[in-house]
Amino acid sequence: MSETAQTTWLTQEAYDRLAAELAERQSTTRTEITRRIAAAREEGDLRENGGYHAAKDEQGKNEARIRQLRHMLEHAEIGTPPTEEGQAAHGMIVSVEVVGAGRSMRFLLGSREEAAHAPADLQVVSPTSPMGQAVDGAMVGDEVTYTTPAGKDMSVRLTHVEPYAG
Repeated sequence: MSETAQTTWLTQEAYDRLAAELAERQSTTRTEITRRIAAAREEGDLRENGGYHAAKDEQGKNEARIRQLRHMLEHAEIGTPPTEEGQAAHGMIVSVEVVGAGRSMRFLLGSREEAAHAPADLQVVSPTSPMGQAVDGAMVGDEVTYTTPAGKDMSVRLTHVEPYAG
C-alpha cells in the first residue's frame, strides 16, 4: 500500500475523539473485560460458560479496535489536504449534479470516522469509493465519470465545493 493510501485525513475534533476512545479502550474497557473473564473463570467449566465466551469475544473485538485506532492515529493527518479554491478533496463538502438525471447530491468526501459524527442529512462518501476517487481532485465545473459497484457508468458534474467544519 502506498504512503498516500495509508494517510487518514481527520479534523482535529475527530482525531481527539478517536484518541479519547483509544485511551478508554486501553484502560477502563480492557480492565472491565479482564474482570468479567476472571469472574466467569471462577464459575467453573469454561466449555459451557456463556459469560466467559461472551467476554472473550468482547475482548477480541476490543483489541481489534485498539489496533485499528492505533494504526489510524499513527497515520493521521490533521486538518484538510491542501487544495485549490473549488477543488474537491478529503474533508470537503461536495455538491454534484448527476448528468442526464436532473438531480443533485451533496456529500462529505471523508472517512467513516467522520461519518459517525456528520449531520444525519449529510451523506459521507469515502475517497476510496468509485465516486470518491472520481471526484477527488476535480474542480467545480468538471464532469467526471465512474463505474458504480453495479457496473453502470455514471457521470457527475461538480457544482460546489466547501470545507467541512465538522
